[in-house]
Amino acid sequence: MAFLSATPPQVQAQGPLVILNDNGGLLRARRAEVRALQSSGRRVELRGTCYSACTMYLGAPGVCVDPRAELGFHGPSWYSAPLPPQDFDYWSHELAVHYREPLRSWFLREARYTLNSYHRISGAEIIRMGYPQC
Repeated sequence: MAFLSATPPQVQAQGPLVILNDNGGLLRARRAEVRALQSSGRRVELRGTCYSACTMYLGAPGVCVDPRAELGFHGPSWYSAPLPPQDFDYWSHELAVHYREPLRSWFLREARYTLNSYHRISGAEIIRMGYPQC
């Protein structure tokens, strides 16, 4: 009988998780992955494009950012359709909890209200906000 692990395969692998091109995905699944990374202590390196739910990796342990990376932020939606206000607020804060200040405040004040495009921020700017450089 085979046993399946509840830990996502990205977390089980050895060495840092290197992000080169990640367009995001479902918030609930990414939240579970980031929690597993936090438990495992596996480092994350943001080295390419990281949009939408991918930006939740900023809450991973030992995360670092390449200055040439590009991160894209927008508010929570259901495939670009607005969420009910209570869900929108809940998931906005679920995203923001993965960000350090001043990124967190900026996201909650501005970026979360954009649903059909991205606020793109360079890795160099993210580093200036206090994240370590890879």
